[in-house]
Amino acid sequence: MPFLKILKFILDHPVNNGQKIKPIMRFLRWQIGSRLVPGAVVYEWISGVKFIVRNGETGLTGNIYTGLHEFEEMSFLLHVLKSEDLFIDVGSNVGSYTLLASGVAGANSVSFEPVPSTFKRLQQNIWINNLNNKVNLINKGVASVQGHIAFTCDNDTMNHALADNETNENSILVDVTSLDAVLADQSPFLMKIDVEGYETLVLDGACEILKKDSLQAVIMELNGSGTYYGFDESAIVRLMHGYGFDTYSYDPINRKLIHMANKNSESGNTIFIRNKKMVEKRLQSANKIMVFEKAF
Repeated sequence: MPFLKILKFILDHPVNNGQKIKPIMRFLRWQIGSRLVPGAVVYEWISGVKFIVRNGETGLTGNIYTGLHEFEEMSFLLHVLKSEDLFIDVGSNVGSYTLLASGVAGANSVSFEPVPSTFKRLQQNIWINNLNNKVNLINKGVASVQGHIAFTCDNDTMNHALADNETNENSILVDVTSLDAVLADQSPFLMKIDVEGYETLVLDGACEILKKDSLQAVIMELNGSGTYYGFDESAIVRLMHGYGFDTYSYDPINRKLIHMANKNSESGNTIFIRNKKMVEKRLQSANKIMVFEKAF
């Protein structure tokens, strides 16, 4: 991301609203410090939760600059989850959402990450937070059926399944499974799906999970990447409507759900909710979260 675009993102972020000096100082400290200290460092994030980060890792450094890189969706997770819940993280990467779900909210998690090198980083982040008994880590991708697919492994948070006409010298073959196969006897409350355009196949393998009454919300990245594989993201919205989910964005400051007719075209992440009244009750009654000097 270009330098000026990063600064704009930082200064426009709701956590940094009304501040300029402190956010810029956080940015400069990381930029300078990460170059002076070679390799990875352990960063203490929210509520004592830590993650291991290297220079240039977009999602994690975004958390350093702003507290919550994806403010609306991460705040929604923290406000809606309870310790007795089960969270499913599809496309966990190095585990930002899993750490918030299990390390801060105290929920149990099942987290899928297909790329072995990224999965190792995910394991390390779970280990340093002593969350092994709360998180089930699965080194597989998620699709409609069990099998294998070719996957990129050198694109940080943008790793993805190769399309039929795509070649990549550094691609690897990874195992994939379906959510129905893994979660048949489990009852998730919240699921996050971030699979860079592969959402349609993930949902095709989750028919039974999507029917479960326990599943009340899904955070899904719908940023247009599905067209790369020939998928129609408006069909995903219709599919979710068919399972009883409506589309929303979230205002964490006022803890309000904002109904949308279609996907969230601004953030790229759309929140699907089944029982709005029940979810709203949770959002309103949740404890505040401290992010830097602000409570939400």
